[in-house]
Amino acid sequence: MSAAPKSRRTQADESDALPPTDESPEAAAKAGLRVIKKYPNRRLYDTRTSSYITLSDVKDMVMACEHFVVLDAKSGEDLTRSILLQIILEEETAGVPMFSTQALAQIIRFYGHTMQGLMGNYLEKNIQSFIDLQSRLTENSVINLQNPLMQNFMGGYIEQSRQMFTQMQDQMSKQAETLMGNLGAGLTPKK
Repeated sequence: MSAAPKSRRTQADESDALPPTDESPEAAAKAGLRVIKKYPNRRLYDTRTSSYITLSDVKDMVMACEHFVVLDAKSGEDLTRSILLQIILEEETAGVPMFSTQALAQIIRFYGHTMQGLMGNYLEKNIQSFIDLQSRLTENSVINLQNPLMQNFMGGYIEQSRQMFTQMQDQMSKQAETLMGNLGAGLTPKK
């Protein structure tokens, strides 16, 4: 084996270079996704480059907007979300965190709640709106906050965010009415 760093070898160990156990890695590769296999020893293997990679390398792929999937090497189970959550955890514990303790506690409280799906959808749309705004600002190289164009962009983002929040509130109200209606039907005295 060459004198490559331990975290990034150019070839897999023979014991880790197992053939795929199901068709999902091939299907993912055919779909144009970069396939990363995660082995029981917690190592990540990039099938495109035939080398081991680190979590930092996966973060670099995310930053480069590469499409990839992380699959369990034995079962073929999709572990992409788990790996992305690991990256977020590392980012949150090193340097300046993005989420406050209160924000994380609020997010946790939505798990198992009837609004869990709505909250996830709301966050995803809001983040996408922010990314779109950032992209438009970058394209126009607008830096001055006093610029009317910048104020227009920010106003649009704020309005879009307000509309998404209003939609979420409306959906919550409808669910509450349905729930209360169902509870009320069970409490009506029988004659």
